[in-house]
Amino acid sequence: MTALRFDPPTLPPEAAALREEVRRFLAEERAKGTWSPRGDFGTHTDVAFSRLLGARGWIGMTWPRQYGGHERSGLERYVVTEELLVSGAPVTAHWIADRQSGPLILRVGTEAQKQRFLPRIARGEIFFSIGMSEPDSGSDLVSIRTRGTKVEGGWRVTGRKVWTSNAHVSDYAITLVRTGPPDPDRHSGLSQFILDLKAPGVSIRPIRNLSGQHDFNEVVLDDVFLADDMLVGQPGDGWKQVTSELAFERSGPERFLSTYRLLAALVEQGGGDPDDRVAEQIGRFVAHLWALRGMSLSIAGMLQAGETPNLEAACVKDLGNAFERAIPEVARLVAPMTLPVAGANDDFAAIQAESVLNAPSITLRGGTREILRGIIARGLGLR
Repeated sequence: MTALRFDPPTLPPEAAALREEVRRFLAEERAKGTWSPRGDFGTHTDVAFSRLLGARGWIGMTWPRQYGGHERSGLERYVVTEELLVSGAPVTAHWIADRQSGPLILRVGTEAQKQRFLPRIARGEIFFSIGMSEPDSGSDLVSIRTRGTKVEGGWRVTGRKVWTSNAHVSDYAITLVRTGPPDPDRHSGLSQFILDLKAPGVSIRPIRNLSGQHDFNEVVLDDVFLADDMLVGQPGDGWKQVTSELAFERSGPERFLSTYRLLAALVEQGGGDPDDRVAEQIGRFVAHLWALRGMSLSIAGMLQAGETPNLEAACVKDLGNAFERAIPEVARLVAPMTLPVAGANDDFAAIQAESVLNAPSITLRGGTREILRGIIARGLGLR
């Protein structure tokens, strides 16, 4: 049986100073009217704000300077991420490129790919999405049907990707394609490509959510030509690359802070002497939040050390998503018992409504609960 590891990390001394710097920056820019607080990190795009963060050196923080990075530690990046999320800053545009597409290119990309893409990501000039899920596959990535056929100078790719977050405002998508022949081992024969989302043959169709917002998309690839220099890593290494990439996607604070602003608003709404039931729920949520933060920070430390904590990341994602969904459910039930007090958050109803509408997507993105629990069970030797 594989033991779960959540070693308590120690934040470097410079992290505290960096946290204060980020807080000052956010307060100053908010006072200027540059941005206003939003809820779910994945639903608000602001290209200009992403470029401001790039100018501050807060995108690609851990990457080598030769590729536009700043050679900061993974735990320093964690501090910046945390502050951006709890403030409700609009980080959607650069999020995926900074979190996983850039690190993937840095790890297995060619020198030409690193020079071409990473500095522009770090400056907030280009943005990426993820082309993994498909209409008939969902979280079962090994069953994908998008196929690439080798031709002179590259590949011809045909297929469909679905739930592709922010493809309509992104420049590229790291796309998983089956390039090998059928094999009993379905994990073989998969490759990853950098797909230009404006290339001939690429169509992007909106999938609107319950609130009418356009975040998700279906991406159709109709005989799209991808040059050899857009292949990431080696042909057939796609599955190995995807699984290592998912540790970045599933373990960060965005997996338990999507509805944080509603929790903060509930605390304000309750005031200094909240109803007993409200106080109990707030205490329970804060305890869960602190435990999840410790687990997530531990994984950040492991990733910084070059480890691949996929099992631990799946735990954080599953537990964090349950926490995120519980906040709007409980707030909806207990908030009517609490009368607003002087100085309380007068945007509570709007924050609550946004959280309720976005909650159904929380357990889908980054892997469904059923898939995650299968990964955890297998890692613990239970199946």
